[in-house]
Amino acid sequence: MPVSVRDLLPRDLPACTWAGSATHLRHVERELARAAVGEVDYLAVTTPVDLPVAIGGIDYQVAEGAGTLWQLAVLPALRSCGLGTLLIRAAEQRIRDRGLRGAELAVEENNPRARALYERLGYVAYGRKPEAWDEEGPDGAIRRYRTVCVLMRRELRDPVRP
Repeated sequence: MPVSVRDLLPRDLPACTWAGSATHLRHVERELARAAVGEVDYLAVTTPVDLPVAIGGIDYQVAEGAGTLWQLAVLPALRSCGLGTLLIRAAEQRIRDRGLRGAELAVEENNPRARALYERLGYVAYGRKPEAWDEEGPDGAIRRYRTVCVLMRRELRDPVRP
């Protein structure tokens, strides 16, 4: 299936319920306002009918000289089809286009599948840190989710060869 990468738009959010709860999508909507002023980029991998099947952001305000990838998600039925790799490579190109030479991200310690992807793409662990965020449960109640993340980075020197 041919796909393309473009900016995520507010009109896309109703089609992104697979990416997280309503609370999460409200947070993504707030991040799109930051994208409008250039603080972040938020990307979507889309199908030929323009439906998002993978999304993720790049925050330029977190680490000096680097873009920080976050909120990366792929439609569960399409995982392991290369969409995550495509999304990350497009994000790295956006970082390069801003003249930055580093990409960083955090991955939960209990997500070895995602960490393996990042390592295959050249990311190297350099630390750990506790993280917490509010998450909506199946009953609609908001709970504080706590985890430990591995911090990873990759130097972006040259364009990625196909």
